[in-house]
Amino acid sequence: MVKESLEIKNGVCIPRSAIPHLPAQRFFETLAAVCSRKGKIVQYFAYEESGCCRLLAVLRTDRLIVLECDAPGEFPSLTRHDAKFNLFEREIAEQFGIVPVGHPWLKSVRFHKNDAGKPDVFDQNYQADIPGNYPYYSIQGDNIHEVGVGPVHAGVIEPGHFRFSCIGERVLHLEIQLGYQHRGVEQLLLQTPAKRWPIIIEGIAGDSAMANSICFSRAVEALMAIEPDRGRQQAKCLALELERLCNHIGDLGALSGDVAFLPPASYFGRIRGEFLNMLLLLSGNRFGKGLIRPGSILSGGLREKLGAIQKKCDGLKKEIQHISELLFNAASVLSRFEETGVVSRQCAGELGLVGVAGRASGLNYDVRAAFPTGYYESHPIEPQVQSAGDVYARARVRLEEIMQSLDMIAAMEPDALSGQRKPAVLDGLLPSSFVVALTEGWRGELAHCVLTDETGKLVRYKVKDPSFHNWSGLAQALRGEEISDFPLCNKSFNLSYCGFDL
Repeated sequence: MVKESLEIKNGVCIPRSAIPHLPAQRFFETLAAVCSRKGKIVQYFAYEESGCCRLLAVLRTDRLIVLECDAPGEFPSLTRHDAKFNLFEREIAEQFGIVPVGHPWLKSVRFHKNDAGKPDVFDQNYQADIPGNYPYYSIQGDNIHEVGVGPVHAGVIEPGHFRFSCIGERVLHLEIQLGYQHRGVEQLLLQTPAKRWPIIIEGIAGDSAMANSICFSRAVEALMAIEPDRGRQQAKCLALELERLCNHIGDLGALSGDVAFLPPASYFGRIRGEFLNMLLLLSGNRFGKGLIRPGSILSGGLREKLGAIQKKCDGLKKEIQHISELLFNAASVLSRFEETGVVSRQCAGELGLVGVAGRASGLNYDVRAAFPTGYYESHPIEPQVQSAGDVYARARVRLEEIMQSLDMIAAMEPDALSGQRKPAVLDGLLPSSFVVALTEGWRGELAHCVLTDETGKLVRYKVKDPSFHNWSGLAQALRGEEISDFPLCNKSFNLSYCGFDL
């Protein structure tokens, strides 16, 4: 009797032969059954090897499980019954020409054509690489009008198109089309020398360089049988929490600016710079690039650097508390934050939201608590959860996580830190192996899946940014809102364009 799934651990390598290989029908039945019992999708993708195409899924309940099957030319869409599968099925269709039959909204995920020789599974009347031909959802009615925003925006931000269907000022529907930043990252990793992989990984999304580097390092360390010592694990945690602080502080400042409450916007903007400078001290640049490598932390004098960072954080903590009281006690701010952009717990669960967006809607999930690795195994954290699901809740989760990260850094032991100048040589990956590495980036659950062939070469390197789950949450948050609330709602999610586009 074939097992339906295999329980796996975060960042632990297994032989690919151990992954249950199911008949296609049973594979889809298992996916549907697990997700109907409140299971969530971590990864779901296709890959090709030796002329054969397969589907592989990693799901989570209170544990992680993996299963796969040979991919049929078409398969019954699960999106019809479970919205969590929507983007995953569309991506599989776009990349491999495998048709999810009955998908209610089958269209391109990113603006690019299928690879040469792959069948076009989309409407023959439009080409996926021509934005003007994209089939946007349309609402009919005499008083309905559409508002298009982007892909070019007024600020210095990444490109993305937002199509609002409105009646007066009220938004009935928002469709978000991305893909303008598509760089073919996953394919590039298969084509470049191993020594270039860390540079590519750090460039997936600049504001998540630490999170992606940690995921990559954990996966590669597992595939090279490297066990990082306690000091390097703590250094990775320090870098990740500093990245979280930079971005959460920046978001609170941006939210303040969006409601024209300028004192906190100015203070938080300055304080964000202080945390960026801590990453500069730690790594040599303000994004932390070049710091984390498999088996290595490329920085010297970490004990002294941690001491300086802890001292600076201690002083900033008092400032953050003071400014946050100013922000969260202002009646004008509360009138804009509260009951704006609400995503209910039920809706968040149905969409599979993760990170700040999910926890603000009552979903008690944080990778650091649910599937801890490294420093988090010996220093467990409590997920910060709110229930209202509005802009206020998303801002509040950020504040609570800021204070939590500061406490975590304050408790770190300088004598335990260790680094080195020379990175490990990326060679000799375990053959015919599989690993999934999860990290709680500042936006939420980030997942890297890696498969190797019998010679140890990469077969598939699959990246999933938390924004892949959460853009649909932003679309739901705008329903019934005034269109003028879009900037505020958008910033309360603050999702990644390039992390999604890859």
